This record gives sequence, structure tokens and C-alpha cells, in this order.
Amino acid sequence: MGDDSEWMKLPIDQKCEHKIWKARLNGYEEALKLFQKIEDEKSPEWGKYLGLIKKFVTDSNAVAQLKGLEAALAFIENAHVAGKTTGEVVSGVVGKVFNQPKARAKELGTDICLMYIEIEKAEVVQDELIKGLDNKNPKIVVACIETLRKALCEFGSKIITLKPVVKVLPKLFESREKAIRDEAKLLAVEIYRWIRDALRAPLQNINSVQLKELEEEWVKLPTAAPKQTRFLRSQQDLKAKFEQQQAAGGDEADDNDDEVEAAPVDPYELLEAVEILSKLPKDFYEKIEEKKWQERKEALEAVEALTRNPKLESGDYGDLVRALKKVIGKDANVMLVAMATKCLAGLATGLRKKFGTYAGHVVPTILEKFKEKKPQVVQALQEAIDAVFLTTTLQNISEDVLSVMDNKNPSIKQQASLFLARSFRHCTPSMLPKSVLKPFCAAFLKQVNDSAPEVRDAAFEALGTAMKVVGEKAVNPFLADVDKLKLDKIKECADKVELVGKKGGGGGEKKEKPAAKAPPPVEAPAKPSGPPKKAAPAKAAGPPKKGKPASAPSTKSKKASDTKEIVETELSPDVCEEKAAAVLPASCMQLLDSGNWKERLASMEEFQRAVEQMDKSEMPCQALVKMLAKKPGWKETNFQVMQMKLHIVGLIAQKGSFSKTSALVVLDGLVDKTGDVKCGSNAKEALTAIGEACSLPWTAEQVVSMAFTQKNPKNQAETLNWLANAMKEFGFAGINVKAFINNVKTALGATNPAVRTSAITLLGVMYLYMGAPLRMFFEDEKPALLSQIDAEFEKMQGQSPPAPIRGTKKAGAEEEGDAAEEEEVDGGAGDIMDLLPRANISDKITSDMVSKISDKNWKIRKEGLDEVAAVISEAKFIQANIGELPMALKGRLNDSNKLLVQQAINILQQIATAMGPSLKQHVKNLGIPVITVLGDSKPNVRAAALSTLNAWVEQTGMKEWLEGEDLSEELKKENPFLRQEMLGWLAEKLPTLHTVPADLMLCVPHLYACLEDRSGDVRKKAQDVLPTFMMHLGYEKMSKATGKLKPASKDQVVGMLEKARAVMPAKPAAPAKAAVSKPPTSSAPAAKPASGSCTFPLTTANMTTTSWLGVVGKKPQVKAGAKDEEDKSGPIFIHVPNSKEQRIKEEKTLKILKWNFNTPRDEYVEQLKTQMSTCLAKWLQDELFHFDFQRHVKAIGAMIERMEAECEAVIGCLDLILKWFTLRFFDTNTSVLMKALEFLKLLFTMLSRKNYQLNDYEASSFIPYLILKVGESKDVVRKDVRAILTMLCKVYAASKVFPFLMEGTKSKNSKQRSECLEELGCLIENFGMNVCQPTPAKALKEIAIHIGDRDTTVRNASLNTVLAAYNACGDQVFKLIGNLSEKEMSMLEERIKRSAKKMPAASAKQERPQREHPTNPNATFLRKPAQEEVPNKLRIMYRTYRIQARAQHAHLEQPAPSIPKEFQLDLDVFENNHTCASDIPDLVQHKLEEVLEPVMIPERKMSSVSPHFDDIHNSTASTINFVISQVASGDINTSIQALAQIDEVLRQADKAEAMSGHIDQFLIATFMQLRLIYSTHMADDRLDNKDIFKLYSCIIGNMLSLFSMESLAREASMGVLKDLMHGLITLMLDSRVEDIEDGQQLIRSVNLLVVRVLEKSDQSNILSALLVLLQDSLISTAGSPMFSELVMKCLWRMIRFLPQTINSINLDRILLDVHNFMKVFPKEKLKQLKSDVPHRTLKTLLHTLCRLTGAKILEHMSMIENRNESELEAHLRRVVKHSANLSGLKSDKSTEKGALRSDDKVIKAKVSDILSEIFKKIGSKENTKEGLTELYEYKQKYSDADLEPFLRNTSQFFQSYVERGLRMIESEREGKGRIQTSTVIPQHSTDSYLPSSSAVPISSNGEDLNAAAYYERLKILRQRRGLENSTPEEDRPPFSSLRPSVASSTDMLHSKLSQLKESREHFHSSGTTAASSATPLSPEQTSSPVH
Repeated sequence: MGDDSEWMKLPIDQKCEHKIWKARLNGYEEALKLFQKIEDEKSPEWGKYLGLIKKFVTDSNAVAQLKGLEAALAFIENAHVAGKTTGEVVSGVVGKVFNQPKARAKELGTDICLMYIEIEKAEVVQDELIKGLDNKNPKIVVACIETLRKALCEFGSKIITLKPVVKVLPKLFESREKAIRDEAKLLAVEIYRWIRDALRAPLQNINSVQLKELEEEWVKLPTAAPKQTRFLRSQQDLKAKFEQQQAAGGDEADDNDDEVEAAPVDPYELLEAVEILSKLPKDFYEKIEEKKWQERKEALEAVEALTRNPKLESGDYGDLVRALKKVIGKDANVMLVAMATKCLAGLATGLRKKFGTYAGHVVPTILEKFKEKKPQVVQALQEAIDAVFLTTTLQNISEDVLSVMDNKNPSIKQQASLFLARSFRHCTPSMLPKSVLKPFCAAFLKQVNDSAPEVRDAAFEALGTAMKVVGEKAVNPFLADVDKLKLDKIKECADKVELVGKKGGGGGEKKEKPAAKAPPPVEAPAKPSGPPKKAAPAKAAGPPKKGKPASAPSTKSKKASDTKEIVETELSPDVCEEKAAAVLPASCMQLLDSGNWKERLASMEEFQRAVEQMDKSEMPCQALVKMLAKKPGWKETNFQVMQMKLHIVGLIAQKGSFSKTSALVVLDGLVDKTGDVKCGSNAKEALTAIGEACSLPWTAEQVVSMAFTQKNPKNQAETLNWLANAMKEFGFAGINVKAFINNVKTALGATNPAVRTSAITLLGVMYLYMGAPLRMFFEDEKPALLSQIDAEFEKMQGQSPPAPIRGTKKAGAEEEGDAAEEEEVDGGAGDIMDLLPRANISDKITSDMVSKISDKNWKIRKEGLDEVAAVISEAKFIQANIGELPMALKGRLNDSNKLLVQQAINILQQIATAMGPSLKQHVKNLGIPVITVLGDSKPNVRAAALSTLNAWVEQTGMKEWLEGEDLSEELKKENPFLRQEMLGWLAEKLPTLHTVPADLMLCVPHLYACLEDRSGDVRKKAQDVLPTFMMHLGYEKMSKATGKLKPASKDQVVGMLEKARAVMPAKPAAPAKAAVSKPPTSSAPAAKPASGSCTFPLTTANMTTTSWLGVVGKKPQVKAGAKDEEDKSGPIFIHVPNSKEQRIKEEKTLKILKWNFNTPRDEYVEQLKTQMSTCLAKWLQDELFHFDFQRHVKAIGAMIERMEAECEAVIGCLDLILKWFTLRFFDTNTSVLMKALEFLKLLFTMLSRKNYQLNDYEASSFIPYLILKVGESKDVVRKDVRAILTMLCKVYAASKVFPFLMEGTKSKNSKQRSECLEELGCLIENFGMNVCQPTPAKALKEIAIHIGDRDTTVRNASLNTVLAAYNACGDQVFKLIGNLSEKEMSMLEERIKRSAKKMPAASAKQERPQREHPTNPNATFLRKPAQEEVPNKLRIMYRTYRIQARAQHAHLEQPAPSIPKEFQLDLDVFENNHTCASDIPDLVQHKLEEVLEPVMIPERKMSSVSPHFDDIHNSTASTINFVISQVASGDINTSIQALAQIDEVLRQADKAEAMSGHIDQFLIATFMQLRLIYSTHMADDRLDNKDIFKLYSCIIGNMLSLFSMESLAREASMGVLKDLMHGLITLMLDSRVEDIEDGQQLIRSVNLLVVRVLEKSDQSNILSALLVLLQDSLISTAGSPMFSELVMKCLWRMIRFLPQTINSINLDRILLDVHNFMKVFPKEKLKQLKSDVPHRTLKTLLHTLCRLTGAKILEHMSMIENRNESELEAHLRRVVKHSANLSGLKSDKSTEKGALRSDDKVIKAKVSDILSEIFKKIGSKENTKEGLTELYEYKQKYSDADLEPFLRNTSQFFQSYVERGLRMIESEREGKGRIQTSTVIPQHSTDSYLPSSSAVPISSNGEDLNAAAYYERLKILRQRRGLENSTPEEDRPPFSSLRPSVASSTDMLHSKLSQLKESREHFHSSGTTAASSATPLSPEQTSSPVH
């Protein structure tokens, strides 16, 4: 018993696994009790037993097993996680329980299976049970069958899928074991109870005796439908309902349920599909072509045997169908025809909807073959065409059937009608819309009058069937011309018809109800039926949808007399006279044809009075109008009489029963008068009245044709005007467009402009109703005319047609009924498209062309496609029959040559436009393959396919696409491109549909798969389309469809469904259907659905994933309200003592998963969730594990808020928090990531403050994942991660972080490698060589490997890290890194040589311990090489300044509790603070006194030298450096804060000089920031425009402050000014700025700044910069022309101020720039530019310089090599020479000046005379020179003399000439030897000063420094030491201008690196005064560009 006592102490779960069966038995008993006790189904306790349940049921000890089964059952019933165990447990039950002898064990096993079904695991259970049926042990098989039977009996056929069960039944009946056969029989009976006769087909082949027994059992079953008696957990509402019914014992409720439940099972669904294509005889296609009929018969017999299979597997049956079709169509042997037909019928039956693709090909052939008389052939053909019909829709084959309806062969007509009659029986009213029914009825009506009785009977039967299906009311409008006898026959046929799937005449009865609303049939003859009645719907729904079809029977096909409106026979003149005499006064009759017009007028007046008083019933309209037409009739010459006559016609038409017969009497006369000036308006009124009486469509057609048979253009124009107006008044209903088109075309070609104008106006009105399709009729017109038509259409765009005001009275009665008929989905546009004349191109699609398209040679295939495209474009509009083309084109859609794929797609788009609505029949065989092309890898092919797809849908509507399995089959393909394009397309199309076919449901499982697709784009598109699917299918259906998903997937999908449900758009309102199909006009009714549905695309079609997830994210909070607030009030972190230690222990003993993965799997997330449940508030945990990222952001926000307050608890669950954040590193959402990094920065700051040290368990589960993010593509993320890594070293030993980083360098991501290497360099820099793990040698060898990396940044990072090691341990590093290749070693040596001077070893040793990472997360060690491209230069500068800041951080750090965001720049502190050292925080156990000694700043005495430039006060300079570096930060706030600090300095005059020496550096940072805003921030939608505006404002404000101080502004070098001007001009031209609020104000500020820069900068530098900028902008073709224009405007401004600034300009340098410009743009090239402004600008600049300096200008070309070749010199000499010719006499300057000054002023009166005289001289050829000299002397004498009045009226040339002349005289008199008085730059020749290339000295650190650079440095030093630069400069050449290529700002960055490095080292090595004096130049001393 000692053993017993041992296991008794064990916990329950360990007992259950014990090797002693008693222990297990005891464990199971206790577990059972425990399971019954636990109330919370989600309790963590359940998790312990997840892996044990299978052992419970498969226990080897029978006694223990029984108890185990009971415990397992309790577990499954109560545990939320039980579903995860389904597969293994059921498998265990089947294998180890069903074979037990004890009945109780089997019973429990069955209960377990049923319980799993109850918890929604039916599918898994069923799979395991069906697997069990193959077991060799019959006991197990019997138990499995019994369990399946019980499951079906209790749960019903909706939950238990019967197809797999039925599939195995025949096999069970064949078993040798009687027990199995008996149990199978019981199962078959149970199945029959649920699906009835559907079971017969699958069991037809079992033993006849067994079948007979089954039949007997089946007969005994009750007829009532069975009920589900046990319910799933998700069906609790049904369960409650069922229990209520049971309690009430009510049968009524059952009956109600019946209707819902009993959906008959289709036997086809239970059958297994058979693959037959591979089983075809190999020589089938050869045999079928054989000449011997016996061989053909053999081939067909083989196929016939295969097609007998009731269900066939889908595949490409194209070739087989073609072969059979050929036999049917062309084989002479009728027996073979019958066989082939049977094969075809078999294929159609076996494939069902999948055969629809081929239906269009075979229907015409079968119909044509009906000419065959043999009954067996006819019967086979009938069966085949009926089978084919079931695979397609009536619309798809309507064209083919209609084409044979007027065939000469009566058999074909008869069989076509009979086929339609049979087909109609399968239809519902919605499947027979007007658009389909109307053409059929028209064809039947022709056939009811056919000579062959069988054809007539067939037509009656078809019409009767149609009437039965859609109801009498719907068919009656088409039977207007049928006499009563025939109508009765049709009705009789209708009564006999039995509709498929309906009992008795149910369908008819249903249809009669709406028909009853129609007016009594008696009234029909009395009122004109047809067109006028259609006006009401037109009124209700904008453009009338069914306009043309309604009128067709009465207009196009029949003459007026045939209609039944008001039928009148034509009366003879005598009868007319007699009838008229009866109603008109005798005097009136006599005077009608009097010769005196007055008598005729009197007669007309009497006529009018009589008509006005006449009653409608007694008015003989025809007689009266014929009287009016009596001589002189319409030839009446007196306009008054004529006006009366026309007025009377209108009256008669309005008041009487006016027939078309009467109308024809007067119409010709009326048309003839429409153009009459005096009578035209009366004629038009009369026409309108007739239109109202006889319908506008008929009247209009007559009137227009009459007008165009006349030659009078006035009449034609006015007729068209009348028609345009009438259409607006009557509406467009019934208008026969085709009838007008030819006349309108004639009018458009008329010579008379009025006719053309009227025609265009009429087209405009028609466009209102018809929309875009109208233009198709006029494609061939001349371009000029077409543009006029387009202009008219454009005017009409967006207008809605007016509501009709006439012709509506007769429609009132039928308005209600017609509204119901408008239910059709397709319509208006289609009807208009039907009017287009279409060509039949089937004969042009030759077999030769088709074979070309399928040729092996791609060139021939292309040729074939070209031919097809040509045929279609030539035909313009084509019929639906395009022969063999569809199959050929389909083959090209998967062509290996992508060009041909695109061509095929373009042809399909062409076909869509050309074929119009009849394209529907090709959707399955050509449209669906286009969807497949959406999966192409090339974006251009996908785009073409999508465009074609949309073109097709525009013609066909969406219904055809959504029917059948094709769409779901496409979505099933795991092609990310196909899926994302398809889902995007569906998201766009589904919201616009009012209804969708049920087949859309087939797409749902694949949609769910897409929600979890590996591609993020697919997932996003799937989420976008989810609400639109739900809108049509409903939440319930979609939720139910998740049942088949895996548990993890299901939870996720159900969550997404919940989200989608909240944003599910409402279905478009019913009128939307009409709107969809109508032409694109925005009529008032159409606007409603538009406004209704436009809310949808905002939320779905165009929304991002985030939008709807976000919306929902907010909802629960609104609902929960106060309750939530209560929940959130407590602590969010719960401190559980020792929980962390427990977790560490569990992980070590492998009780839980070790946190180590490449991507987090579900089990890791679940484990973390379970662990966190005890440490966090429940609401926070829900937020953290919510799949909506916005919840994560909120949760992190809450954690940030509470972190400080609950720091103890945070540290307690730190491992879990860090693990949760590692999961976020795998998210793709940037906002979550940024928030996570923000939290982590604060977290590590807090940990550091608490002196907490991470343990290895925490570090190893966090740091590797953090390092993954250091390779992130976004700079801002990398920056934060680097900051966190820096802080990490405070809470975790740097030597332990090192190996993680080393691991990170092995990544495939080059960014990650480079960043890890830089961070390693950082660690070595700060912690010395001891940080290297495992040893410095191993570590450095690994690091040095990367020097040879392919990626530049990795190479540089590696070099920098080795350099850091070199700085730490000197030459020893070469030993440590081992052998490098020669190339790599030279790179390293070069880097070391280029770095600043090495530190002495002693100082390095001293320095190492005191270095510590700064608290600022951004101040990390980063170094980049100078050779990188420009975008990286921002980082170089930024990082370099951070290095310096780190070196100086002791002066800057504040011991603040949180991370300091910026450095406060207050110069006063630095100037006056003597106790800097006291502010420094204590650093890890090291003493700092020694190092910080030099920083003790002595009392400063004010001296002429600016104090802050003293070496000892380096800290100010480095602070400025650092703050300037912050200006270029990628973070807007950081940049704004830095700018604010600099602005503060610039605004205070006493502090502003501190910026001296930093101007270039500051400007570089500024324009880098401008570049960053332009390229990054402005493009980032997440950033607030206000922030960007604020940043711009700060930059511009700073610049304005800077450039208001001339001394600072002049420090800006030429290269920097060039880049600055580039940035500012780019900003001015940035159109996005205008979109920002106050953007205009910003641009004005920039304008002001540019002016300030031009004025205040060094004039040579800015002029030079502008010239180089102009040159660059003209070279660059990519730039905006506006850019060059603005640069030139700046140059013009500079030129304008040259007279004032000429003395301060270095002319040598400017002329060199102009020379370089002219080298790039010689005069000829300059003139070739689009604009001549650059040429003029340059010319003006040179002329102005010549004018101001005269011939001396030629002396300033010293810097130009090969002056003689320079185009500039030649140009200048020409200008100077021209001036010299005009120059005056030379004389001594001072004498002349003195003499002039001594003269007295001339009195005003004489002034005018003197100047007039002088200007006369200048104007004359001979005395010009003399005149100019006099004018010069006069100006010298009277300096205030006003020359304006004399120059005002002269030409510009003369004014320039005078100015130039005066300038020349001045220069001559001043003398050649004069020295300019420039205080900055002398104008001497500098040839002698140019050093030879060999003489250029090399600086100590290996950089070339030429004389200019030395001079610049000296100049700066002198300036800083308070020495004047002006004195020595008088005699010195301008070294700064010696180099032709001026350094730009980017060149300066190269030098900046080494200078800053020097300054950093200089600071550290300046421990003594001696060291200080020996240092190289500090950065302040070397800020000039160095090459």
C-alpha cells in the first residue's frame, strides 16, 4: 500500500497519467467530479486536461476506461476548449471503445460522438466515423453506422452531411457480415426519411432483393417531414422553440415550420462526379472523322457509354462538344446524328450548369437539324435541347432561337416553338422579363398566322405557356393585334399547361391577382393601347426604360391602319361631304372654296364655332379635316385663313376621336406650313394636338419622313425643332429611334446651317433620354460635325429629362399595373442598344482565321488576332453569333506570349462594345476566362483584363457572372493577384445590385480563406468586400458558413463578421434597378438611389481595412457606457507574488512553450493570453488580444498612463508585457508599432530609474524580436528601436546585449545588418573592448566579414565599427580581425586614415569607463561614410552631431525623471554658469573630476573677440551644432523645437553672433528639412497638415530672422545658397501647399524670404548660385518650366540692383560662371530652347555689367582657361567695341570735375533749351559723340537734372544707347588704372597665384586642401579673433574664387565629418592647456567648404 499512498498525494492530472490503473481510475473519478464542479467554461483549469482526454477514452484497463469515458463526456460537455480534441478523441472512441464487449462503453462512446456534434464539430466526427467504416473489425463498423444513424435521427440532414454517407452505403450493403448489412438497411431507411426519393438513384445498383426490402420499409414510413430533436449550441433559439411546441403539443407550428425546413434534396448532389475525358478512346477524334460510318459509330458508342454517367466531373469538353456538333450538323447518317445528340444530352445532364459554356455553340445546330423528319432523331434532338436549356438561361440562347423562328422549314419553326413552350414551363416570371418575352411574342404572332397548322398550334402552345407563367396582364400588351378567336385559343392552351414544380394551376392563380388590377378588357378597343400608356412609368422613373419595345408592335412592324387604337376606314369624298354637312352650317360649306379670301375667312370662323360647340361622340373628324383640305386646302394663299384652318385642325384633334386615318389627311399640309413665318406656330400646335391624339411616336415618324421628302430646308429645320420640343413634352416613351436616325443623318449633312443646328439640338434632347449609346449612330460623321454633336451632348450632361406633361392622361389607368412590370432588372440602355443596326460576322470568322489563332507560331497567332480585330472594328456593331471565335479567343487568354494575351483581352473589350446586351450568352465561355487573367503576374495585363471585365459587365449586368460555380471556382484558386483583383472588383460591383443569385453563397468559403491569405493585400480586399457579401446574403447565412472552419480561423472570421455587420450597407432601394439599367442621366428619381447607395462606397468599396474595423472599435464602448467605466476604474496591472519565477521554472521544465519562433503561431498567443489573465485587468486583456489594431493602440495608451503609478505590478509581469510587445512587432500596422515603441521607451526609462536589471528569461524573449525591427524600412521606427537598444544597456549588461546584436548581423535584411553593426560600434565606443562576446577576436572577425558585403551601408557600418574598436585599442585591432582581402584591408586603412587623429592610449583608457549612453533615446552613436549618396547625407550630418553631443553630454544632461525630448538652448547659462560640473548626474561608480576639469569656465571679460568662440568654451558651439542637427530631424516636433530655440537666439542681437560660423551648417539642415517635408511629410496622409504648416512657418520665420542680419547672411556660401534657393523655389511651386489652410499666406512669406535672401546675401555668392541653378534647371528636363522662370526672375531682380551692388561683386567669379553657362548652352543651343527668356537674361546681365564697368570688364576674365575660345570673351568684346566707338574725348578727371563744379546753375527756362539741343545732337549721325559728351558734362554739372521728359517718348534702344554712351565716357575719364574700392574682393588678375596640381598640399589627416581652402579658414579665424579682413584683402587675390567648380552644400558635408570628429577628439584630449593649444582646427574654425 506504500505505492498507493504515493500516488494518492499526486494532483489529479498526474494521477490520470499514472502507470497504475487504480491511480488512473481514482484520477478519472476525481476529474469527473472536478469537471462537474467548474462553472466557467473558459476556466484555465480545462487547459491542463487538453492533452489527456484521448488517454481517458483509450485506457487499456476496461474498468478505468468506463470511468474515463464518463469524465471525457463531462469534459466535452462543459469545457470551452473541448473542440480542439475532437479528431483524436473520436478516433480513439472508434478504435478502442466501439470494439469493447460492454454495451455501456459503446453507449458512452456514441454519446461522446453526439456531444462533439452538439458543440459544432459534426464534420470532424462524421469524417472519423466514415473512416471507421473501413475498419476490419465488424463490431466497429456496426457501431459507426449506428452512431451515424443516431446522429442523423437526432440532428437531421442539415447538420449531418449526407453525401459522403450515401456514397459508402452501396459498399456496406455488399458486406459479408449480416450485422453490417442490417445496420446499413436501418441507416438507409433513416436517410430516406430525410431526403425521400433522392436516395433512389445512388442505390439503384444494389442487390435487387435488398432494394425490394428497402422499398417495403420506405413505404411504411410516415409522410410527415421529420424534425430535428437535438440542437447545436448555436441553435439554442430553435431548441427553445422546439421545447415550447412539445409542451404545447401544437401541430400548427409544425406546419409553419414545414415550409421553411422542407427543401427537397437534389439527387444529383448526392452522386459522385465521374471523370470521363481521360477515358475517351485515344483515337476518338480521328475515328469520328473517318469516312466509314461504322467507325464513326464505334467512336460514338464509346462516348455514349461514358455520358450515361448521371454526374460528370467538370473539365474542358470544348473539343468533344465540337466533334459531336459536327456530327449532328453535317453527318448524313441519321442514326449517327441521333447517337451524337444523345451524347450531347448526356453531357448536358451530367455537367448541368458547367455545360452552359457550350450551350451557345450547340443550340443553333440542334435547331437547324429539326428539319430532319425521322421521329427517333427528332426525339433525340428534343431531349438534347431540353437538357441544354437547363444548363443555361433563356436570355443566352434567345438570339439563336429567334433566328430560326422565321425559317422557311415549318418543322424547324414548329420545334423551336415547342422547345420554347417546354422551356417556359421551367421559368418563373422573373426569368421571363419583358425584354425577353417581347421578341418571342412578336415571333409567335407571326406563326399563329402561318399556313402550316402544326406551326400555328406550336405557337399557340408557346403563347399559352408564357401567359400561364407571367400572367395574362403581362402578355396582353403584346397581343394587341390578335383577334378574339386566337386569343381564346391561347387562353385555352394556358389553362391546360402544367408548370414544372407547381401543382395544378397554382402559377396561373397567382398571376391572376395582379392581372385583376388591369382595366376591364372591354375597354381595350375603345382606348389606344400601347405607346401612350407607357408615359406614366416614364414620369415615375426618369428616362423611360421600356420605351421602344412598347410601341414596336404598333409602329415599326405594321401600318397605321392595322392598329386597334381608333380604327377608321378611309371615307370617300361624297360621304365626307355628307357627314360634314350634317354638323356644319350650310353657309360655311358653300364658302369653303370661295374665290374671295374674306368669305373663306368668314367660313373658317363659322367652322371653328361649330367645332367648338360639337360633342365628341358626334364629331366626324375625318369628314371635317377632309373639308378643310378641300380646294384651295393647304395651298391657301391668305395667311389669316390659313392660320384659322390650322387652328381648327388642332381643335378637332383635341376634341374628337381623331384617328390616324384622319391624321394622314392633314399631316402633309401641316408639315408644309411648319416653316412658314406667319403660320408656323399654328402648324406646330396642330401637330402637337395630333401627337396627343394618335401618339407621338407614330406622329413624329410620319412628320419627319414627310419633311425630308420635301426640299424646303426651313420646313425641315422647324419640323426637327418641333420634334425636339415635343419629346420634352410627351416624354420618350415608345419613340422609334431607328426611324429618325437616317433622317437626322440627312439633316446633319444638309447644306443649310439651320437644318444642321436643328438636328444637333434634337440629338441633344434625345441624348437626355438615351445617354451615351446615341453617339454610336454617328461615329462615322466628319470630325468637325462630331465635335459639335459632342459639345451639345456635353451641355446636356448632368441634366435630367423633364417630366412629360402631355400624352399621360390615357396612361393613368395602367400606371399602377405598369409599375409592377418595371420589376425587371435589365432594361433601358439595352433597348436602345437593340436599335443599333448589327452585322452578322459569323461568316467572316472563317475556319482559316480560327486555325490561325490557334497556330503554334506566335506570329501567325498574332496575325489571326489582328484579322479578328479588323473584322470587328469594320462591322462596328455585331450580332451575338460569332461562330467558332469564342473557343479560339479563350485559348489565347492563357497564351504564353503576354502580348497576345493583352491583344485577346482588347479584342474581347472590342466585342463587348460591338455586341451590346446580347453579349450575355458569352459570359460563361468568354467572360469567366477574362477573370482568370486577373491572376496574371504582370500589372498591365491585369489592368487590361479588369478594364475588359468592366466593359462586359456594363453590357451584361452582374447576374450572369454570379450564377453558377464559375466565380467561386476562380476565387478558390490560390493566386494572390487573382484573389485581390477579384475581391476588389466584387467590392465595387456588389453594392450596386438590388438582388443577387443564390450561387453567390458558393464564394463564401473561399472568401473566408482569403481573410487568412498569406498576402496582406488579399486579406485587406477580403475584409473590404465582407460587408457587401453580407448585405446580400445576410449575417445569419455567413455566420453559419463559418462552421466548417478550423477553430482558430473560425474565431477570427466570426470577429470580422461582427465588424462587417456593424458597417453593412443597406441594399440599394428598389428604384436603383431602374437607375442601373437606364442611360446615364441624373434624373430626379435616379438621384434617389444614387444618394442612397453613395453612402455605401464610402464605407465599403473604397474603405481601408482600418476604416470599418475602426468604426466598430468604438461601438462597444458606447453601448457599455457606465458599466465599462466601473470596470476600468481599478488597477490594470495586478501584482501576483512569485508568478514570474513560477513562469521561468515552467519554461525551464518545458511545461510551457519556450518563447522562440519565426512567426507567432496560435498556440503561443493562446499561452500568453492564459498567462496574462491573472496579471491584467480583464478589460485590458480583451483589448490587448482584440484583432482590431485600434483597440491595441488604446490599450497601450492606458498602459502608458498607469505605468508610473503601478510600476511594481508592471515589473511583476514584465516578461509577459515584453512578450506581448514582441507579437506587435509582427503586425504590419505602423500606428500600433509607433505606440508600442513609445511605451517601451518609457518602460525602460522607468526600469532604469528603479535600477531594475532584466533577467535572461525576459531578455531572451524580447531582444531578438526588437532587433528584427531595427531593420524596418521606416526611418522613424529604426530611430526609436535604436533609442530603445541604447536604453536597454542600462537595464541589461551591454556584454549580454552584444551577442543578440551579433546574431542580428546574420539577417538577410541589409538594413538590419547595417543597424546592428552600427549599434555594435556604439557599444564598443561606450563600453570598450570588454563588451565583445565571446572574445574580442571572435567578435571582430565576425564584424570584419561584413566589410566585403554587397550593400554599401553594411560595408560602411562594418568599417565604422572596426574603426570604433581601433579607437579603443589601437593597432591591436589588425591582429584581432584576422586576415582580410587586400581590397577590404585597403578600405579599412583608408577609413582609419580619414578618421581624425588617433587618441593617445592613455586618454583612451581614461576615457572608456566614463562614457555612458545618454538618456536621450535619439542620441545614439551612428556614423556613415562621406561617400554615400545625397539622401544619406542628412543622416551623416545628423548622426555626426549626435556623436558630438554624446561626447559633450556631461554638459547637457539634466537628471530628469523622463526622457528629455530636446536640449534647451540658453546661451546665458553657458556664459555665466561656473558650476557646470555640479549638474552632472553620477555615472556608474566612476569619478569624473579629472576629465571635466577643463570645463570649469572662468569669469569672462568682454573683449573685442566674441567670447563664445574661445576654444575653452567649446560647449556652446557643440550645443548649437547639436540643436542645428535636430533641425533636420525626421520628427516634426523635434525639428520645430530646435527651430524655436535657434529663433530665440537669432532674435536677440547680443546672442545672435553665437550663430556666426554655423550659418552654412544651419542652412544645410534647413533645406534638408525642406526636402524631407517635400518628399516625405507632404505625402504622408497620417500627418496633420497643421503640423506641416507649423514646421514651414518656423523654417521661414527663422530664415527671415537670419537674413535680416547682413553680417550673418553674408556667411552663407555659394553652394548652400544654391541649394537653399532650389528648396524655396520648389516650395513656392508645390501645389500641395495651396491645399493646406493658409497655404497662400505661406507662399507669400516664402516670396518675401526669397527677396530678403537676394538682398542680404553675399552678392557674388547669390549671383553665382542663381546662374548655376539656372544652368541646372535648363539641363534637367524633369523639372517644371516655372522653376527656371522663377530663377530668372531672381536674376532680373539682381540685375536691377547691379548699379548699387557692382562694387561688392567678384566679377572674375561671375564671368567664370557665365563662361561655364555658355559652354553648356552656346548661343545656338540657347536660342533653340522653347523660351527665349534665358538668352535675354544672360544678354541683359552681360550688357549691364559692361555698362557699369566699361572696357575694364575684359580684365576680369582671369579665371577662364583658353579665353580665346570662350564665346563669352567674343561677346564682351563686341559689346565693349560698340561702346568704344561712341566714347568721348579723354581728359583729366579731377580737372574736369573741378571746372564743372565751379560753374553756376543754369536757370530753369534755359534748361529745356539746352537739353533739347543736346538731344538733337545725339539724334544726328554726325554729332552723336559730341552730344553724348555734352550730356555727360551737363549731368556732372547739374546732378539733379531731370532727363525723363526727353527720354520718355524715345525707343528702348535709344535710351539704352544713351545710357551706354554716358557709361563709356565715364569709364574713359576715370582712366584704366583705377583700382576698385571693394572692401571684400579685389579685381586683379590671379594667374600668378594659381598653384599647380602637384603643388597642392595634403593635410595631416589625408585630405587635399588647396590654397583657397586655407585662405577661407584663415579668413574665418581672423574674423573670429576680431581682426579685420578688409585691410589685407586689398592686395590679395580672391582665393575663394580660384576653383571653377564651386562647392555645393553636399560637398561641405564631406568635410564636416572629419571636422566634427576632430573637435570631439580635441575636446577629450584637451586635459591640459598644452593639449588645447596643440589641437587641430575646431569645427568652428573649419566651417568653410573643403574639397
